[in-house]
Amino acid sequence: VQLVESGGGLVQAGESLRLSCIASELPFSDYGMAWFRQSLEKERQLVARIGRTADYISYADSVKGRFTISRDNDKNTVYLQMNALKPEDTAVYFCAADYLGSNFNIAARAANAYEYWGQGTQVTVSS
Repeated sequence: VQLVESGGGLVQAGESLRLSCIASELPFSDYGMAWFRQSLEKERQLVARIGRTADYISYADSVKGRFTISRDNDKNTVYLQMNALKPEDTAVYFCAADYLGSNFNIAARAANAYEYWGQGTQVTVSS
């Protein structure tokens, strides 16, 4: 199983980035997906999570109204659209997969519930 993130980079405050995470070798539609972030100053933080379908989506308060999580089950890909970026959004962003099966549609809050993780992509926002 592999999760591969892309789309990170260096931007100025107020600009946008779109992160992508492609999953391979797993039944993508059985998994809830999430984006976490971690910086040197903070512990790993849940940014956004999405169920097996888009029926259940949740965001951290710090990104509500600015970030949008989505998924394309045909492409085994989860996205994070990040708008109005702030310097405090600077972090390594990780995608993660939480097995839900066919009868449950709410991805977990806790990082230790996620079975698979990507390697991370750096997002740096300058002021």
